[in-house]
Amino acid sequence: MKVLITGAAGKIGRIVSASLASKGHDVLGIDRRPWNDMPEGCRIIQTDIRKRAAEDVFRTERPDAVIHMATVAQLKMRNEERSRINLGGTRAIFDYCHRYGVGQAIFVGRHTYYGAAADSPLYHTEDEPPMALDTFPELADLVAADLYAGSALWRFPEIHTCVLRICYTLGPQAQGTLAAYLAGSRVPMVLGFDPLFQFMHEADVARAIELTIEKRLRGVYNVSGPPPLPLSIVIQEAGRSPVPVPEPVLRAVIGRFGMPNLAPGARNHIKYPIVIDSNAFRKATGFEHAYDEYETLRQFRTASPAT
Repeated sequence: MKVLITGAAGKIGRIVSASLASKGHDVLGIDRRPWNDMPEGCRIIQTDIRKRAAEDVFRTERPDAVIHMATVAQLKMRNEERSRINLGGTRAIFDYCHRYGVGQAIFVGRHTYYGAAADSPLYHTEDEPPMALDTFPELADLVAADLYAGSALWRFPEIHTCVLRICYTLGPQAQGTLAAYLAGSRVPMVLGFDPLFQFMHEADVARAIELTIEKRLRGVYNVSGPPPLPLSIVIQEAGRSPVPVPEPVLRAVIGRFGMPNLAPGARNHIKYPIVIDSNAFRKATGFEHAYDEYETLRQFRTASPAT
């Protein structure tokens, strides 16, 4: 099978690319970033997914399946640029899939789609709408991209479209939203709050994506690994010190004194849990995580000692 992966040079993209290539698939990557040590069986085209060169890859290579991971969650990036990448890029990819006869398309999204709010249910199922965007507008473009990808289920019925909403990832590569939050030796919490945090090993995430290809899943699925842990335990097991701070004071210390720089809307995400129910995905694929929560944190701690 010829598989095209957007965002192939990213942490998960590299794992998925190498694994698929080792199983005999012809793997193509599209990424603005270089990947100089690609494994045998992989090729990369260094371009922007919104450029003509990306469409030319679809036109000339005619992939059988596409895994779209070229979205960004960097809140320091200007909203206009984030929207062009996340929503504009996703729209372009699905248009190319339709135009050039791609049989299967996977959109790799995030469980933060559901939002963190005081009145949210503890376990989110796939049929729930996005919530709390009014308190975290920076998520709007990622939510829009998720919804646009999901609309391909009825707009392009000939494509086996699957939207994966994956919980936080962590592991030895020490990259991503949760890793950035845990980067320093002192990690802020909101005084009086200790929400459950759900995360899974980056290798398990890659395996879940591979299973989606193998099983030709169609629909929207939550993807998670081991049970969630209280945030304070996550911080301690990562070798850091939790620092409970009154919420009014938190605004003044964020980004200072070694604290991570959180967007205003992200404060709800360290107050309230976002825990997803992934039973449907496990039933459809037989997926079982290989790394438990403590081993995942141990590998992260070893690879990324507190600074």
